[in-house]
Amino acid sequence: QVQLVESGGGLVQAGGSLRLSCATSGVTFSSYSLGWFRHDPGKEREFVAAISWSDGRTHYQGSVKGRFTISRDNAKTTVYLQMNSLNPEDTAVYYCAARSGRNLFTSSREYNYWGQGTQVTVSS
Repeated sequence: QVQLVESGGGLVQAGGSLRLSCATSGVTFSSYSLGWFRHDPGKEREFVAAISWSDGRTHYQGSVKGRFTISRDNAKTTVYLQMNSLNPEDTAVYYCAARSGRNLFTSSREYNYWGQGTQVTVSS
């Protein structure tokens, strides 16, 4: 059974940085892809970044490109989201998601497994 547990959220000032972690279990690393999404109340859940576990290919939403970096640690079976130059528009609950397949998936409907989320709040 696939389980995902996010951590690392918190309150940060604009311009600051946070690193989110997604600890996984039950994932077959050679054939899974993982993604980060975020949800701010009143808005739709939004794709942030995705990584193919098998070869490390990545894809980012335009507004975070150059500021956020998604990465994986095979030994720790953990996916990270390094977030730099944060601004108040990045405030949301951030979710880790996983699904089988080696492509990069950007729609929340394409993911089967979800973590519980971690709150990120950026103050101005």
